[in-house]
Amino acid sequence: MCDITIKQSNTPACAPTPACAEAHAHTVGAGIATDAATNAANENARAHTNERETPRTNLRRLSHDDLVYQLKLMHLPAFRAKQIEDWLWHYNIGSFDDMTNISKALRAQLAKQFYLYAPRAINKQVSQDGSRKYLLLLEDGISVECVGMPNGDKLSVCVSSQAGCAMGCVFCATGKAGLRRNLFADEIYQQALFIRDDFDGMRISNIVLMGQGEPLTNYTQALRALRLFNNPLGLGIGARHLTLSTCGIIPNIAKFAQEEEQFTLAVSLHSAVQKTRDYLMPGVKKFSLVNLYNMMQTYVQKTKRRPSYEYALIKGVNDTPEELQALCDFCRGTLCHVNLIQLNEIDDSPFKPTSEKRAQEFVRALNACGVEATIRVSRGQDIDAACGQLQQRSCPLNKQKRS
Repeated sequence: MCDITIKQSNTPACAPTPACAEAHAHTVGAGIATDAATNAANENARAHTNERETPRTNLRRLSHDDLVYQLKLMHLPAFRAKQIEDWLWHYNIGSFDDMTNISKALRAQLAKQFYLYAPRAINKQVSQDGSRKYLLLLEDGISVECVGMPNGDKLSVCVSSQAGCAMGCVFCATGKAGLRRNLFADEIYQQALFIRDDFDGMRISNIVLMGQGEPLTNYTQALRALRLFNNPLGLGIGARHLTLSTCGIIPNIAKFAQEEEQFTLAVSLHSAVQKTRDYLMPGVKKFSLVNLYNMMQTYVQKTKRRPSYEYALIKGVNDTPEELQALCDFCRGTLCHVNLIQLNEIDDSPFKPTSEKRAQEFVRALNACGVEATIRVSRGQDIDAACGQLQQRSCPLNKQKRS
């Protein structure tokens, strides 16, 4: 394992104010909750701004329509929006001066009203299998982890949708750390750009929202990030190569099924026995397995797409004969794929992975009842980059300036 701490540049790279113009609401479970942590950070930043100045807006926070509107207010043609978005979402610029097909006068005008921020790497670890894990610093001092996994000429990327997680899954390092805040779509998107650039521009073949957090409790921003990944002006990744992973937030699975894009859905199941699942995944106790089963059948009927079930095999907990029978009963006769994972161990946890032999027995049993199942090869275990091993940490560095 190679552990590389990246020193921070003394060169200011961002604007003095991180004012976020929008009062942003996030969908949490069946209801809607305001992202208080993000708004508090924005207000705190405004407090440090000279009151005589107009706070600038993070340009990447604007939707396409918002950007067109702002350009109209500046008496600029709408076509400039696509030029600007190409620099933001494809080239990942860190300075307005990098917009070389835009006049200096317009760049100065943009810099007066907006600022750019790109996450900085606090730490980078390289696995023996070639995977790389990054701890990235966001503009309010919060840090998040993401992972790049090369395979030949293909690059898979795992990004976080939240800083931390509120679901509290007992076998997951992220869940033990708790939730710091939701991420904005640009913060989710820029994780992938950072990884791409660190791999010398290698094209990303697929992206999974399987890092820190529960994407369906940050629905609006997670969906916007997926659409940015899919957008030809951005990374241009096909919708079926973009996967959202959820613990099973049933109301928002129903909402996700209504979206027009063919994004892929993965559900963290981990047990088809209610008592066991409630113990392993306390954050989704209120969503029963019966209701989850019914929702998934509705999802399949609506989308015609095959969901996958993630199942981390834990020795003596969810790998018993009773658990296997329940899993077969849950999946039999349905359109699904089961991803079996031998539990990735974390510090200070009593849980151990099941044996390879037992995992193969699960595969055979599921196949025998007509269910496709495979054992996922975990990447980056030696650097704690595998499923369930990402852990939110406080950032010891000072907040970065913006440009």
